[in-house]
Amino acid sequence: MSTLFRFPNPVNEKAARTVATGVVVLAILTLIVRSPFLLALLAVGFLARVPTGPTLSPLGQLATRVVAPRLGAPKLVPGPPKRFAQAIGAVVTVSALITYLLGVPTSSWILVGMVGVFAFAEATFAFCVGCLIFARLQAWGVIPESVCEACNDVRSRAVVATS
Repeated sequence: MSTLFRFPNPVNEKAARTVATGVVVLAILTLIVRSPFLLALLAVGFLARVPTGPTLSPLGQLATRVVAPRLGAPKLVPGPPKRFAQAIGAVVTVSALITYLLGVPTSSWILVGMVGVFAFAEATFAFCVGCLIFARLQAWGVIPESVCEACNDVRSRAVVATS
């Protein structure tokens, strides 16, 4: 059971970008069809990936086992910021589902659009908005440095490289 609820660290960025591409496609379909089923599917996907990474996520499995290995050598990045980004996606998509169920579909579609835009930034440019928020929170001391030692190492190398 302990191996089930384990988010990978490090994460293959190619797999993360593949998952983001799937989220973009699902978000666009959800917005076109205006389907509460697709909205729930988006939310469940994020809820599955937060505690287990790709383990319980069909999209995560497709990304890690099928697509990413065909994209060449993995590009490893720290896992905690990616998990944080998945948690943000979970909060936003669950909020979208709740607002839909409460009869405020316009708010739902705006939230789905936000998720789509953030996922598009990750998929296309490897720009992870959740990872940026994670880094800022860690820099401000809200997230302890011990949560992501590798993140601290990356920041140190960046400072040395620009000095």
